[in-house]
Amino acid sequence: MDFQSVLDEIYEQVKQSENRGTVASYIPELGKVDPSKFGIYLLDHDKKGYEAGDANERFSIQSISKVLALSQAFGLEGPDIWKRVDVEPSGDPFNFLSLLELEKGIPRNPLINAGALVICDILISHLKDPKQDFLNYVRSLANDDSIDYDEKVAQSEKKTGFRNVAAANLLKSFGNIHNDVSDVLDFYFYQCSLSMSCKQLANTFFFFANRGKCIRGHEFLNLSQIKRINAIMLSCGFYDEAGEFAFRVGLPGKSGVGGGIVAVHPEKYCIVTWAPGLNAKGNSAMGMQALEQFTSRTGLSIF
Repeated sequence: MDFQSVLDEIYEQVKQSENRGTVASYIPELGKVDPSKFGIYLLDHDKKGYEAGDANERFSIQSISKVLALSQAFGLEGPDIWKRVDVEPSGDPFNFLSLLELEKGIPRNPLINAGALVICDILISHLKDPKQDFLNYVRSLANDDSIDYDEKVAQSEKKTGFRNVAAANLLKSFGNIHNDVSDVLDFYFYQCSLSMSCKQLANTFFFFANRGKCIRGHEFLNLSQIKRINAIMLSCGFYDEAGEFAFRVGLPGKSGVGGGIVAVHPEKYCIVTWAPGLNAKGNSAMGMQALEQFTSRTGLSIF
């Protein structure tokens, strides 16, 4: 299949879309991003890359990082991880707190904010230098030592992350945060501030499409673990729009309020889009359109 032609056509068509969404502004640093940016990158199973638009420009990956933290924690903790976080779709926004109260401090899944905070707590318990060790893990997956945190975004998140502070303290009150709350929040804010391009994200997430083996062929997770994380991405990767993404696109994936979306087709490819304008559910408006067009045109979804 001529993936390059497909991407070029989708890029030109979606770029003309009137439904471009609105750039996130509740994290002030994200509000400064040029809303006209749009990039697509596809990495096939043979490790050949195809790109269109701003595929090499770095952006804040935000909640996409939750999948990477989950994969590291799962590798370290094993199945005991599911004693502290569930695997059910929330059906609610990513920063919703009411369910956490009703379900006595066990987050619905690891990809909502409360669940991601528990994953950060698990990593802090395992890692000697959590921020650096997590960064090294991501760099190793991508085979790219240039990947780094965006300090300005991390500080911007710290200044405005009041609901995350509330969630962390609520989790602590139920005994589901074992470390100091301030340490967990600091790690979480930096994790979300990771800055990567579409190409770097595709290289990083390649192991989810390659049976747990990264782009260098090193195994990070076994097939059973990869199966479970891909399943969580399919059912929970887009918060209260996860069903819509599965219906329209038909791939496991994860979005971030920085405008990125990453999706994988096991043993086929990994595809990433970036367009900072978000729809009402907090997912990239143009990214959703581009990915729906891609799987519709190619027939390459998991369904």
